Amino acid sequence: MSGLKAGYARCSTDMQDLTAQKEILLGLGVAEDRIFLDKGFTGTKRERPGLDQALAAVRAGDTLVVPKLDRLARSVPDARDIGDSLVSRGVTLSLGGQLYDPNDPMGKMFFNILATFAEFEVDLLRMRTREGMAVARSKGKLRGKQPKLTARQQAHLIKEHKSGEHTIADLAELFSVSRATVYRVLERVVNDVP
Repeated sequence: MSGLKAGYARCSTDMQDLTAQKEILLGLGVAEDRIFLDKGFTGTKRERPGLDQALAAVRAGDTLVVPKLDRLARSVPDARDIGDSLVSRGVTLSLGGQLYDPNDPMGKMFFNILATFAEFEVDLLRMRTREGMAVARSKGKLRGKQPKLTARQQAHLIKEHKSGEHTIADLAELFSVSRATVYRVLERVVNDVP
């Protein structure tokens, strides 16, 4: 491999740690100042600042190094788009030290299989999450986000609004909530009135 190496690592939540992925990238010869990170971004979202920086940092002859394909993309179309974009720019993609060669039929097949498994993993996670939420909801343990104002506070807010003495901004300040919350409370009243 000639040219420079840039590394990319990602974790889905702020509570996860990127140390293991960074160590893999360092072990694969990526300089620490050329490792780009995304923390708290899922692989299904294409808009990731660290990924954008990593893609911008590589030029023809360079190599983008990623510990595993599922860190780069979690859907087949996204993985293909990124892979094809790199190839068209003359950038090599290294997945955990294995070079992706789109001109080799086996390499292309292997890449597509990895992308399919990454997407399958995301789909399973979504399915399990929905099942868990359905069980929690049936047991009454999943009720959604609680309102910022109690029913009594909402009634008071509505009364103050109807008096015409306060603007929406005044009410937001008076009740220590955002203007959007005030509008939501007032909208519920309008929608509940026959």
